[in-house]
Amino acid sequence: MAISNTLLTIGMITNEALAVLTNELTFTRTINRQYDSQFGRTGAKIGDTLNIRRPVRYTVRTDPTLNVQGSTESSVPLVLTKQYGVDMSFTSADYALSIDDFSDRFIKPALSALANKIDFDGLALYSDVYNAVGTPGTTPTSQLTYLQARALLNNEAAPQNDRSICLNPTAEITIVSNLTALFNPNKQISDQYIKGSMGTAFGFDWYMDQNVNTQVFGTYAANVAGGAVTVTNAVTSGTSIVTGGWTAGDVLNAGDIVTFGTLTSKGVYAINPQSRTSTGLLRQFVVASQSTADVSGNMTIIIANPTLTFTGAYQTCYNVNNAIEAGAVVGVFSASGKSSPQNLAYQKDAFTFATAKLPEMPGVKNGFATAPELGMSVRIIDGYDIVNDRKITRLDLLGGWKTIRPELAVRIAG
Repeated sequence: MAISNTLLTIGMITNEALAVLTNELTFTRTINRQYDSQFGRTGAKIGDTLNIRRPVRYTVRTDPTLNVQGSTESSVPLVLTKQYGVDMSFTSADYALSIDDFSDRFIKPALSALANKIDFDGLALYSDVYNAVGTPGTTPTSQLTYLQARALLNNEAAPQNDRSICLNPTAEITIVSNLTALFNPNKQISDQYIKGSMGTAFGFDWYMDQNVNTQVFGTYAANVAGGAVTVTNAVTSGTSIVTGGWTAGDVLNAGDIVTFGTLTSKGVYAINPQSRTSTGLLRQFVVASQSTADVSGNMTIIIANPTLTFTGAYQTCYNVNNAIEAGAVVGVFSASGKSSPQNLAYQKDAFTFATAKLPEMPGVKNGFATAPELGMSVRIIDGYDIVNDRKITRLDLLGGWKTIRPELAVRIAG
């Protein structure tokens, strides 16, 4: 084992830790990271908030008459909610190792766990995403499923650049085995390919991430698929949809997806956000919280995304009567009780992860390092355990995840 002539310093350990963390991240490297600098002050803490502006939208007039619109800006709060950390202890002999040996034995395992937790939390944002393709409980085998995801992004006017697909291991090997010729690890992407990128196809950079989350869909009787469940009262705005025709005890879970109406009757359709014309597809809505049908078969569904808006610059859906109509059939995306990995296709501005520099603590050795390409700031603090003659080392990263524009992502059910 190689022994260095000098003891490792906290600065050396911190910089190595950040390099390992950067290499271990998959999903986090592919999304919007521009907001770290706005948390740039020293001394940030859990609960610090940044309000992120969403793009202003306008309608277009088609005659000479002036029609001045208000420029209403909307925003979403990005909150630093978690202090990710790994705590370790080392002997003096450990500190005499070369940085490579020290990294292999201690830093890489610790930072691998930290990176996996960060990616897992980011991929949990799938529950904000309302557009979905595939068949829950069945791993996609055809390129058509992924092209359908691309079409949904195009329908939402998502930018063509910086699009990615993140798959769980089973979905990865299934599609790669069918489309091997399309995933070519050429010189430009060879490094990423070795680190988990499958390559580029259909306008996406493809990645594997074992942290893809799973949605367990609600349980409901067969009459749901038969169109027996309908909307009780017309709804023009808000989030509560009263429905009937369920079997007592039927359940929808938070994160489930529902539609209202059919393509031929009382349909609530998705729209292109620029033209505000129907895409010809039913608008999918995310269920906000678990709901259970009562003994009479009634259930109030609370929808989370998107907002129910039938007119104006921020219109999200279309119905001929500007409403979820009474009697509209309720459709559910999944068959009852399916457990489904929620792979994601997305443009990078759908999500963001921000970190901030934690305060320096007095009386102990502090190490700080920042990855310029990711904006991540890691703090390592050393303390001495006099009883056991060991150094106690803690690594901390303050961060927060947020879905900025859920319309720029699509779930790919597996």
